[in-house]
Amino acid sequence: MTALPEHDRPRERLLARGAGALSDQELLAIVLRSGTRGASATDMAASLLRDHGGLRGLATARPEELAAKAGVGLAKATALVAAFELGRRADQPDEGIVIRSADDVVTVARRELDDQRRERVLVLVCDSGNRLRRSVIVSEGSVDRSSVPVREVLNAVLRHDGRSFAIAHNHPGGDPTPSRADLLATESLRQAASVTGLRFLVHVVLGGSDWRLS
Repeated sequence: MTALPEHDRPRERLLARGAGALSDQELLAIVLRSGTRGASATDMAASLLRDHGGLRGLATARPEELAAKAGVGLAKATALVAAFELGRRADQPDEGIVIRSADDVVTVARRELDDQRRERVLVLVCDSGNRLRRSVIVSEGSVDRSSVPVREVLNAVLRHDGRSFAIAHNHPGGDPTPSRADLLATESLRQAASVTGLRFLVHVVLGGSDWRLS
């Protein structure tokens, strides 16, 4: 970024005009911090956006996928993934949301799982009145499979002082029909919740614009 006049550099523009005045490319350049020989951080940001079809595609990229690009490496890749995750957490729903039905689970889960290219398992941690305390991703799998890790689900609920919980995961292929593994995971969660004194609410599978109960 040193090749640009000082007043045109993304950091200086952010300080002078605020983050909202910067383009996606400029904000990414600030996260990247530096470029490579022959390519500035701004150039690298533009290239990443092109490679992933824009900001939403880039936000779902895995660290190793980003790190494989020349000049990015693990440090920049993990910084990008961390920045996107912070944005997702800041955009989480208010704790005032109450999970009364599977429809409520779907509404919250779509914010985390829509447009994901790999299966992810989301836990909705609630209090004793089913008020949402936190939503936590506990597993990310392949394009067509992600196991539901029962132990990690329960740990997430207990770690965030939950008393009840629901889970949701996505089928990137678009078919929300629960697999046999999904159905077995639901039963395992129901039994494990009973043993630990937690209340298991529901397991929802999202696929495209549709969803099913598991």
